Amino acid sequence: MSELNLNQITDKLNSEFNSDVRKLVFWYDANAEFVADIDELELVNAKILKLEQDNQFQVKNLLERKDTESSYLIYAPFSKPALRDNHLADTIRYSKEFFADRASLLAIDLGVDEKYKEVLQKYIKFFAAKDRTQKFYDLEIENFNKQVIETAIMSVLCKTKVVSFEEIVRTIIIYNDLVNNGYLQDLEKYGLIDSFWEMCESTFGYTDVSPTLEKLIYTMFVTYTSKVIDSELPQYWKNYCSYKSGNIIAFLDGLMNSLIYHQDFDRLSHMVYQMLKGQDVFGSITAEEMVECELFEKIDVQVLKWAIGRLVEEDTDAKLNGHSIPEVCQLRRKMHFGKSYNAHYHILENAYHIVMAANYKPVQSVDGLIKQYTEKDYLIDQRYRYFYYHFDSVLNNVSFEELRDLVENIYTNRFLDSISVVWNKAFTDANATTGLVKQQKFYDRFIKGAKERIVVIVSDALRYEVGKSLHERLEEDEKCTATITPIQSVLPSYTRFGMSALLPHRKLTMSEDYKVQVDGKVCDDLKSREQILKSYEPNSRTVQFDDIKTMKIAELKEIFTGQEIVYIYHNQIDARGDKLNTENEVFTACEEAVEEIHTMIKRLTSANNIHFVITADHGFVYKRDKLVESDKISGFKKNAFVGRRYVVDDEAVQAEGIASVKLGDILENDDSRVISVPIGSDVFKVSGGGQNFVHGGSSLQEMIIPVIDVRTNKYHTETKTVSIGLVSLVNKITNLTTNLDFIQSDPVSDIFKETKYKVFFISDDNEKISNENIYVADKKDKDASKRIFRLKFTFKNKKYDRNRKYYLVAYDEKNSLEVIRHEIQMDLAFVDDFGF
Repeated sequence: MSELNLNQITDKLNSEFNSDVRKLVFWYDANAEFVADIDELELVNAKILKLEQDNQFQVKNLLERKDTESSYLIYAPFSKPALRDNHLADTIRYSKEFFADRASLLAIDLGVDEKYKEVLQKYIKFFAAKDRTQKFYDLEIENFNKQVIETAIMSVLCKTKVVSFEEIVRTIIIYNDLVNNGYLQDLEKYGLIDSFWEMCESTFGYTDVSPTLEKLIYTMFVTYTSKVIDSELPQYWKNYCSYKSGNIIAFLDGLMNSLIYHQDFDRLSHMVYQMLKGQDVFGSITAEEMVECELFEKIDVQVLKWAIGRLVEEDTDAKLNGHSIPEVCQLRRKMHFGKSYNAHYHILENAYHIVMAANYKPVQSVDGLIKQYTEKDYLIDQRYRYFYYHFDSVLNNVSFEELRDLVENIYTNRFLDSISVVWNKAFTDANATTGLVKQQKFYDRFIKGAKERIVVIVSDALRYEVGKSLHERLEEDEKCTATITPIQSVLPSYTRFGMSALLPHRKLTMSEDYKVQVDGKVCDDLKSREQILKSYEPNSRTVQFDDIKTMKIAELKEIFTGQEIVYIYHNQIDARGDKLNTENEVFTACEEAVEEIHTMIKRLTSANNIHFVITADHGFVYKRDKLVESDKISGFKKNAFVGRRYVVDDEAVQAEGIASVKLGDILENDDSRVISVPIGSDVFKVSGGGQNFVHGGSSLQEMIIPVIDVRTNKYHTETKTVSIGLVSLVNKITNLTTNLDFIQSDPVSDIFKETKYKVFFISDDNEKISNENIYVADKKDKDASKRIFRLKFTFKNKKYDRNRKYYLVAYDEKNSLEVIRHEIQMDLAFVDDFGF
């Protein structure tokens, strides 16, 4: 019983005892409704005496012999006995009887209209426990009717925090046992089971002579399905269709999209699919008809099979409901089960663009090829990279094998070899002159004469298309401003040559024993490179990326303080690609390289660096399928300088499929030796190393490298503000006072900073219709359940149009950005001071 009800009873009893005359008051509580409360009564001029079935003579003796002066409240937690069995009957004749009707007291206390008192009486068993009654009071309901009272009682029994039937149903159906459901058993225990099923009918249109939770769930999923799939469903499915599709769709959407309950949705979806033989049903429905449905995971399997089939047939014009294959992939990725098939859809989307290149025709000129590649054709290499990046991430990718073979064939034979042959002819005809800045001019063009410290990051094998990925990522970072420029690497395009070319120098040469020299000195390690760098800029140094990536900011500051130029050598891609047992991980290494470099730039910005230049020593060619031994090129001299993609010798290699240029044309000197390279993607027959990942040759992929110039804002705080989301599944407001639960998305940390939100309700014409709650999002708990919070909303006492749209909105107070807009229906039965 609530404290207020006890006060009412206390006041009434004390008024009885408010005199100097002795009084005896008998209170027969037939249903023992107040047995738990009797000890809490505070009577001023009377004592409390508890009557039991077998102590009537003892009580009579006390009242009439032992204590004839004190006033007493004699409380009996049972019905008044019949006259012949009531040994206190004569005492009662000169005393007074007290009657306390719990239902009446509840009605008065809660402000429930007299006509609904019988509803309270019907469920009086529920109110027998103080904790349940208190929870009912805590719901803070303002206007009552039969349905509100019953819903509120269900809310307490189901432990929901708002008076919402949808929330009650959500709580009940996600309970692990649908057959022996504990919540449903409680509803039955307190006489609410019929009302529950009646509300299921009025809310969701579910009715059945023998209703069950399983059939209620079937009804929801089947009804939703019937609204998003045009195909005729089997009769045993149609039997579950409800006329309340709008409510069902809103309910399942809320469950599906919930931060907390989406896994429960998955479990229910799987159950329905299994029990209603979804495999048979959807097996006979076309992908066209089911592409908009996201209720069942297996629909994604059907859509994936369709897309694979179309791509294998090179049918790039295929569409579903007007969506092209990439659009279908993007659509399905954003749907509920898209997260489970994210990599699968990325495989298809990237495969589509490779298949689109089946009829690729390169332009013929050097200028045209460079322009076409740096603006558009690099995307084919990028799509190929992402195809395998996602392909390798799928544990069971057997279903993609035929598509993989097609992608490999198109990429290698129709794109890579095609563009390489044309490029090498144009490149050799132009005597290795492309119009691009040459790599050996890097220092003079991009570093020399800078007015502030420059951090140069040289990432081994960061080819142009990977550089484009990094550039795009930096552009998305609001702390960065970045530009990308393609330059021409040295040839042969291998590490020692490229690394040397990037250093400042007066001359770059290759010795008779093929060692690269910078101003006459060999610089194959970090120390020798630093010596060369310091000879041009004393305040400079070189460091290995791995040596500084875990350093604290204070330690980084020590390294960079006082320096004008710092070269950082990063080796993620080449380190993996050049090893036989890891070369197929090279595309994963590319993604990691992009992540590592971006992260390093952010950390170095905190260490007082704002200008960065990122480049590479060379690019690379990668193909998944290995060459057979008979396809490898031989015919070069034993004493030549040989790599898988180049031969340097006094004479050109005389073999089919070989192009050659003078070393002097590359070094811009009179070196007469000749560099021979495969004009396609083939390799020379040499021992050791891999053959999927290769470099050293003159293909665009090997020789076009990026120079990314980045400036950062060192004053910008590299953090995010925590966000909030709605937890309560509410789509209808039925009370002028409503409590809703929200969740703070992440705990406050070094990355996620606290912020303040304004949360309130508005109409479709932006009229504020509720109070404004201010919530400071500052919780640091890692347990998500501890970041749930409740806000109370009080609505204006006015008439609401059920056909208009109303919204719950939330704004980040710091930047006034709207972060929540949740549509609700205002369905208030009482909107004026008289309760009508």
